[in-house]
Amino acid sequence: MSASLFFREFLTNWQSVGAVAPSSPALAERMMEAAGIWKANHVLELGPGTGAFTAAIRDSLPKHSEYLGIEINDGFAKQLRERFHGMNFEVAGAQEFDFASYLRGRPPFDVVVSGLPWTAFPRSLQESILENVLPHLGQGGSFATFAYLGFHQLPSGRRFRQLLHERLHGVETSRVVWANLPPAFVYIGRKAKETH
Repeated sequence: MSASLFFREFLTNWQSVGAVAPSSPALAERMMEAAGIWKANHVLELGPGTGAFTAAIRDSLPKHSEYLGIEINDGFAKQLRERFHGMNFEVAGAQEFDFASYLRGRPPFDVVVSGLPWTAFPRSLQESILENVLPHLGQGGSFATFAYLGFHQLPSGRRFRQLLHERLHGVETSRVVWANLPPAFVYIGRKAKETH
């Protein structure tokens, strides 16, 4: 998928695209390491966009694992389906997708990878996405997303980090990936296991 398509979509839909260039292979690799994709059974990707993380997920995912990508942009979703045969993509907002119906007869997600532009979202949308997604992450499951260096200090970036800490166990940040435009780092958190 071309960078020019991505840039056109950014100019038209900057609040949902949220970046001027696709994520780099170096950032995708850092995300896969942080999320533990190589041992996942059921992966949810939020905002696959141009497929930078999707390609890394496909290359890292064990055989017979399941994948669902939720993409709000029709143009991106169409190209993702053409490029990634055998992977499931649904066009919807992550805050409104009916995960309960989709998961009927399936195990919960053990990994969520997010390429969503969290700092471009108001608090209400940040909260509604997490409230719709996290209940379907299995115990001990991991949630990985990224933030652009510097943008994480904006009020919306700080608010999002606080929301992650409130909802997930032991949220950590990776080293900065300088080979990305702009430089970025990964947040990784885990859903606490219930104690009896």
